[in-house]
Amino acid sequence: MATAPRPRTTTRDPEELGQRLTRWLSARLPGARVTGLSAPEANGMSSETLLFDIEHPRPPLRSCALRLAADPDAYTVFPVYDMRRQYETMRDVARHTDVPVPRVLWLEEDPGPLGAPFFVMERVAGRVPPDVMPYTYEGSWLHAASDAERARLEEGTLSLLARLHDQFPVEHAAPGADSALHRHVEGQRAYYAWVVDGLPPSPLIESAFEWLADHWPADPGPSVLNWGDARIGNVIYDGFAPAAVLDWEMAAYAPREVDLGWTVYLHRFFQDLTVAFGQRGLPELLRRDRVERRYAELTGHTPRDMDFYTLYAALRHAIVMLRVAYRQIHFGEIEPPANPDSLILHHAALAAMVQGAYW
Repeated sequence: MATAPRPRTTTRDPEELGQRLTRWLSARLPGARVTGLSAPEANGMSSETLLFDIEHPRPPLRSCALRLAADPDAYTVFPVYDMRRQYETMRDVARHTDVPVPRVLWLEEDPGPLGAPFFVMERVAGRVPPDVMPYTYEGSWLHAASDAERARLEEGTLSLLARLHDQFPVEHAAPGADSALHRHVEGQRAYYAWVVDGLPPSPLIESAFEWLADHWPADPGPSVLNWGDARIGNVIYDGFAPAAVLDWEMAAYAPREVDLGWTVYLHRFFQDLTVAFGQRGLPELLRRDRVERRYAELTGHTPRDMDFYTLYAALRHAIVMLRVAYRQIHFGEIEPPANPDSLILHHAALAAMVQGAYW
């Protein structure tokens, strides 16, 4: 199975960014100096992350992380990067729940200092299950762990999802066409329309939207704050216990199952890739039946319509992957194929879901 080159994650000059960050910081902490500036190896293609230390007699924190909105000239993955919303979501999650999130320090909405809005937060020590190469591959620290250790990681992850959903204030949303679920799906339709504007559309993605309309839940239930990108690759673990929950840019009010479907399917995405490369992977981790059962035990809410929500997760991920692939074509990293569906790594899994043959 051939692999495409790793997509570029930035068009920015890290040395220039460091100089500009030092100037910005010294205006807030006179005499402060930025040291040890680096970017994580697994830096994403949406918001960028920079890690740095502060040298100052009395800094608010010595080890920091900075989330920087995507370079608008870099064929961005998402149309909007609302850094205030991310900053305030993290702040409010810390206020209302015991879910561990990094402490936020500063929000800068002026694009002048670094070329785009950003916020600064504490840097939490620990390790993250990697996306590249996936944590399901032989050689990753999670693959090398024992069954009991992975069980502790799974339990801690499901517990933090349950606490977020239970502890954060509930949105009192209108039912029917104005429900949070309808708004969520319509937001994804708008995102897909933006991705394919002027480019070949995906028949597979469009068939998945049709499937959703034909299998809409009779009663989606109340909406809660969803983390949005609810997967173990966005958690810093201290050993096998969650120490910090990252990446809140997709947070939204929606039924609980939107987060659960994403958690289950994003693991299956990496697991399916691993099996396709001839490895066993981690088939017992985050199994759908166990996730549903344990979440019900933790919250008293039995997940419903999970075929709908796991397909919705695969559909949402497909739109992101299509945009990433069109970004690669834009930068000359890959050639455009005859069938745009082939740009979606998990097109076979999504097609099987639409046909009712995946689970």
